[in-house]
Amino acid sequence: MELAHSLLLNEEALAQITEAKRPVFIFEWLRFLDKVLVAANKTDVKEKQKKLVEQLTGLISSSPGPPTRKLLAKNLAALYSIGDTFTVFQTLDKCNDIIRNKDDTAAYLPTKLAAVACVGAFYEKMGRMLGSAFPETVNNLLKSLKSAESQGRSEILMSLQKVLSGLGGAAASSHRDIYKNARSLLTDRSMAVRCAVAKCLLELQNEAVFMWTAELENIATLCFKALENSNYGVRVAVSKLLGTVMATALMPKQATVMRQNVKRATFDEVLELMATGFLRGGSGFLKSGGEMLKVGGSVNREVRVGVTQAYVVFVTTLGGQWLERSFATFLSHVLDLVSHPRATQTHVEAVYSRRCVSFILRATVGSLLGEKAQIAAAKEICQAIGKQMKAVEAVVNDTSGENKSGAADIAASQHVMVCALQELGSLVQSLNATASPLIQEASIGLLEIVTSVLLHPSMAARLAAAWCLRCVAVALPFQLTPFLDRCAERLNNLKTSPEAVSGYSFAMAALLGGVHQCPLGIPHAKGKMVVSIAEDLLRTAAQNSRLSLQRTQAGWLLLGALMTLGPSVVRYHLPKMLLLWRNVFPRSLKELEAEKARGDSFTWQVTLEGRAGALCAMRSFVAHCPELLTEDVIRKLMTPIECAMTMMSHIPSVMKAHGAHLKASAAMVRLRLYDILALLPPKTYEGSFNALLRELVAEFTLTDNSANTTTSLLRSLCHYDDSVLLGSWLQETDHKSIEDQLQPNSASGSGALEHDPSSIYLRIPAGEAVPGPLPLGVSVIDASVALFGVVFPHVSYKHRLQMLDHFAECVKQAKGVRQQAVQLNIFTAVLSALKGLAENKSTLGPEEVRKSALTLVMGPLDNPNPILRCAAGEALGRMAQVVGEATFIARMAQYSFDKLKSARDVVSRTGHSLALGCLHRYVGGIGSGQHLKTSVSILLALAQDGTSPEVQTWSLHSLALIVDSSGPMYRGYVEPTLSLVLTLLLTVPPSHTEVHQCLGRCLGAIITTVGPELQGNGATTSTIRSSCLVGCAITQDHSDSLVQAAAISCLQQLHMFAPRHVNLSSLVPSLCVHLCSSHLLLRRAAVACLRQLAQREAAEVCEYAMSLAKNTGDKESSSANVSPFAPGVSSRTDIHCRHQGVNITETGLEGLLFGMLDRETDRKLCSDIHDTLGHMLSSLAVEKLSHWLMLCKDVLAASSDMSTATLLSSGKDEEAEKKDEMDDDTMFTTLGEEDKSKPFVAPRWATRVFAADCLCRIINLCENADQAHFDLALARSAKLRNPTNDLLVLHLSDLIRMAFMAATDHSNQLRMAGLQALEDIIKKFASVPEPEFPGHVILEQYQANVGAALRPAFSQDTPSDIIAKACQVCSTWIGSGVVSDLNDLRRVHNLLVSSLDKVQAGKGSSSQLYRESATTMEKLAVLKAWAEVYVVAMNIKKEAESKPKRAIKNTDDDDDDCGTIDELPPDSLITLVQPELPTLSRLWLAALKDYALLTLPAEFSSQLPPDARSDEEVLSVSRGNNRRWRGIAEEERNRGKKQSSLVVIEREDDRVLGATGNNEEVNSVTTG
Repeated sequence: MELAHSLLLNEEALAQITEAKRPVFIFEWLRFLDKVLVAANKTDVKEKQKKLVEQLTGLISSSPGPPTRKLLAKNLAALYSIGDTFTVFQTLDKCNDIIRNKDDTAAYLPTKLAAVACVGAFYEKMGRMLGSAFPETVNNLLKSLKSAESQGRSEILMSLQKVLSGLGGAAASSHRDIYKNARSLLTDRSMAVRCAVAKCLLELQNEAVFMWTAELENIATLCFKALENSNYGVRVAVSKLLGTVMATALMPKQATVMRQNVKRATFDEVLELMATGFLRGGSGFLKSGGEMLKVGGSVNREVRVGVTQAYVVFVTTLGGQWLERSFATFLSHVLDLVSHPRATQTHVEAVYSRRCVSFILRATVGSLLGEKAQIAAAKEICQAIGKQMKAVEAVVNDTSGENKSGAADIAASQHVMVCALQELGSLVQSLNATASPLIQEASIGLLEIVTSVLLHPSMAARLAAAWCLRCVAVALPFQLTPFLDRCAERLNNLKTSPEAVSGYSFAMAALLGGVHQCPLGIPHAKGKMVVSIAEDLLRTAAQNSRLSLQRTQAGWLLLGALMTLGPSVVRYHLPKMLLLWRNVFPRSLKELEAEKARGDSFTWQVTLEGRAGALCAMRSFVAHCPELLTEDVIRKLMTPIECAMTMMSHIPSVMKAHGAHLKASAAMVRLRLYDILALLPPKTYEGSFNALLRELVAEFTLTDNSANTTTSLLRSLCHYDDSVLLGSWLQETDHKSIEDQLQPNSASGSGALEHDPSSIYLRIPAGEAVPGPLPLGVSVIDASVALFGVVFPHVSYKHRLQMLDHFAECVKQAKGVRQQAVQLNIFTAVLSALKGLAENKSTLGPEEVRKSALTLVMGPLDNPNPILRCAAGEALGRMAQVVGEATFIARMAQYSFDKLKSARDVVSRTGHSLALGCLHRYVGGIGSGQHLKTSVSILLALAQDGTSPEVQTWSLHSLALIVDSSGPMYRGYVEPTLSLVLTLLLTVPPSHTEVHQCLGRCLGAIITTVGPELQGNGATTSTIRSSCLVGCAITQDHSDSLVQAAAISCLQQLHMFAPRHVNLSSLVPSLCVHLCSSHLLLRRAAVACLRQLAQREAAEVCEYAMSLAKNTGDKESSSANVSPFAPGVSSRTDIHCRHQGVNITETGLEGLLFGMLDRETDRKLCSDIHDTLGHMLSSLAVEKLSHWLMLCKDVLAASSDMSTATLLSSGKDEEAEKKDEMDDDTMFTTLGEEDKSKPFVAPRWATRVFAADCLCRIINLCENADQAHFDLALARSAKLRNPTNDLLVLHLSDLIRMAFMAATDHSNQLRMAGLQALEDIIKKFASVPEPEFPGHVILEQYQANVGAALRPAFSQDTPSDIIAKACQVCSTWIGSGVVSDLNDLRRVHNLLVSSLDKVQAGKGSSSQLYRESATTMEKLAVLKAWAEVYVVAMNIKKEAESKPKRAIKNTDDDDDDCGTIDELPPDSLITLVQPELPTLSRLWLAALKDYALLTLPAEFSSQLPPDARSDEEVLSVSRGNNRRWRGIAEEERNRGKKQSSLVVIEREDDRVLGATGNNEEVNSVTTG
């Protein structure tokens, strides 16, 4: 490969190597040339230009593959732009001649494509220089476009895009020709061509005004048609075109408008066009969207999903400021979409439309608006909800029946409500405590409006309102208890309204479900309140038939929600619960028989709903309180559960007698039963296995189900690596929530709260914003499949055989579509069972069981449905793992070998090649070693089948699995595999993205296999290494984001094994570009790679990233006004930042990563960004102190924007004090005012919390680095010696300012972080002397600021954890000895006095809002703070007494004032503590007594005083956690006073009383 590294192609070396290796040699030379041309001396280039042009143009006719032609074109264009341009027209003519050539053979095609690529590259690079030749070139390209095949069409369109880009407005004469020829291809059968057209037209619309004026409607229609039957790539490209054209039509670029008299489209016209696509789909458009037909025809889902993405592009292009101004109109338009009858023709369609509208709102409001604008948006949403609700109330209250369309209006309004309430909930939750103005401003009335929806006639709207309340309570935990109380009160007052019973019980359940997200919890008594309400509802359910159903459902829902509070609350109510559960079900078979004979269909419905509710509450109990599941409790639970199982067999006869409308209630009972059984140990119900398995098998084989419902679990049971075959990588995109609805299995992506109300209180699955349980039909099948997997390993071999034979019979009996559905369900169940066997380390069974299973699994390897083939391969691998016998594995492998040798059809070849990969994956290299050679040779042969990309994809995927699982055993096959991978990378057309993705996987697997050996210098190793690097270079340059992500992970592995050979100077800038990609997978891969690089080479990484900023700095000067922390797109200047350019500014990569933290919602990605910044901080913060502090300051300055002054106005009494405070408050709150004009979004609260944490880390890093960081004199002298020296003490004012900004913010998390930073600063700098004023310390000048930062934490509504932290900071500050002014000391002291008064009064700030342990935590914090202050005061006093008396007066006249004012009298501190001592000594003793009681061993509990035993639970829990407490008693004798005992109660982590959740924990402290 080294021979390829020369300016001219080394033709001798090329002639000597074999034919097969030449393409790689040429590509490597072109790669070298690409790097060297930019850096080479111009004269050198000019000297050799003639020869170079000859060599390069010669390569055009040598049939280069796709990556080679791309690089060849790039180099030719670069050569002409650097060297002389004499012969450029000659070369251009040569290319045009090749393009004109009539030779249509496959052999000549690569030459033609290379010529087309060169033409594009010339115009892109040299643009108007070639202007005179462009009409001919364009005509030539358009002419060949008509007769070209798909690869040619793609390449020509990409070239035309480059021509347009290079020429800009100069190509105007050809714009219409290009448009006419390209638009018809927007519906081409090849997806790659559709993408290319969309990109070409996107480039064209920059200059072609007619596209967004006269042709606007036609463009929209074309885009809708292009979205029909599209794939993900096409939807992304076409939606980008549609959204951008619509945005340009609304707000054209200034330059274009100046040149021509343009009639702009109105906002309404643009929105109407977009709505047409959303509601009508692709075909048969009416001229005006307003005249849309009300009925008939279904909406094409792909079109709807594409238009949804286009809406987001449209708003993003117009920017955040535009959205702020036009939000009301936009919101009403988007909500109208979902109320339109065409969007909600069936329930599933309605859910899909809701998903789309929610996606539009989340992607725009959630990321483009800053916190203030989001609050304004939330107000608008509230108004929209209020308006809808008024309309609904008018219909409900309309008794005259005049409003004929009332029912339809209510049905439509429910969907609007769901979208609006979900967005409102998400907004408030993301704003967190910053959202408090929404609650506090009465004019908004958020709570009243949301609560009013709890009475909406539709269950979906009521559930959405309950969910929204849960989001508000989680964001603002001080609202949780008041909400609960209000709902409980309304529930009692409105007991006679079915909607109120349902709505308010939903709200209470949702709020209880949110308690686990609020660390301070709720008072213990609320559990008792919920139980009494639930009991009352269940008791009175039978009294009124109009309310029976709602009361039954509500009662059980509340009890299910109560279980989420955990064992500490549930323990009390367990005996009552067990009784309730037992009484819901009949006690005996006799009762069950008697029950069947009586009752009508309504009583049966109520009965079934009640039993489903009881089982649901049981499931919640088992899931949330595993500690309480003793053998005795399980035995008691099994009584009702066994009864439910017996009842299942009776339900069909009940349904026959009372009608099919009981079907849903019966299905709900089965769902709840399967759910709870899956959580219990199978041994407890093994007596009922036979009956249960009959039910389960009937469920998923659709025996009693006429619908062809399929399970949703198959993808999750297949291996994650198979996502390339299953298409499940769509789960990893930003569009996951809407792309889901296009997946083939039943009801995919149609999750909605109304399908299962119990999900309102359950924990949300990771990665989802709102719980979305699937429709009941799918959920029951899912639950039966999951339970089958749990039970199967415990079933006898005889029954296993019967079931497997039965499955084969079921598949045989079913026909057509139903057969596919049955097969999918059976396969999922079998996979679930095999997975269960593997986890239990059980075997499958004797020969006949294996045979039956094998027959069942082998069949679908030849099934046309790729999902089934994939499942069959997976099942085969799992079976081999479970059986684990060499002969069995050999038989399976041989069967696939024989099939692959003889089969010629695509289906068999793909299925059986995957079977080989799965066998190796699950048996590992050693188990399948003897088949390795055969497997590899067959798969290598299949991978070369250029006629079928599908066969190539599956065989390469299997090959990657084998390489991965074989480890070092594969070493002998590395060279041939690598050679094949490179050959395919250089020849397979880029449009076959799946093949390239699998090639990337193979490359990664090979790198891992060779491993550390890659560092070696031997000839073989060098060849392998350079081949891997070439492979990475090709995949890196591919247009598909998944292929690029694979390339990044390959380079990451290479860097791990051979760091010297990975060129960071080119890798890091490319990673930085990907950070702005619109593809989540690519951003993830880039950050994961940066995280690894930053661990080893943080300095180099930052340096190379900055080089990118320098390069783009000149070009991007126009967007200099964009903040480095802009979390979203905010103005027209940077609309494409995330898609094209890079917004690295002088803040470097660190600034870009901080900015990403604001935008990203993906957990894994955010976690990697935190880690990357953490590694960079650890390595670089001490060296580049100013830079990092500036970074943190810029992020935290956003806090001061949210007017801190309002927070600081509480608790001021004296006029003089007011004046002081005003000074130091305004000093900080005016920060950043001058930046108001900048159009950017301030960092969000979570990013600011991270910045405050970084500040604490920087302080700690400096402490470990150099003492001079904490010594002003040393720091100044070091700075004089070397001005580049940067020391922390010189930035003290900035540190204090940052801590102040954080400590006085709206966000509680940020206040906590700010107080922690303040405490760290006080501890580290308290003893640093001020060189200019001997005897003083440098922190003295910040006394007023520290006081001002602490004051807001002692306001009335501050949560306990913040007060506790603030007390700690107060005692640290007073004890630090910094304070030299009695007034300042008194200010902080007064804060402690006020909190002590609260302790005496027995009221913590949170006594009624949070759980009791929060109040205790606060009280102990106050007592501990006083104890520390007292210890310090006594020590000062003792020291003063032991010193000889001296006059305070200073002899030096100049310093006279200083000496008398600034030194505190030694007893001043003790005089401040003195008045409180009687109270304190009593409370300290009480706390010691409580601590003693809590640490008593369990056997002494009978000897406890009655008041201490009032809450046995607390004592037992606290005993278990008493290590969290450490008591230190220190006795001091006060002069002339009685002995007092001082307690310093320390905490390890959180001052919470162990895990105590509840009641009157520290009775004596509370009562004093």
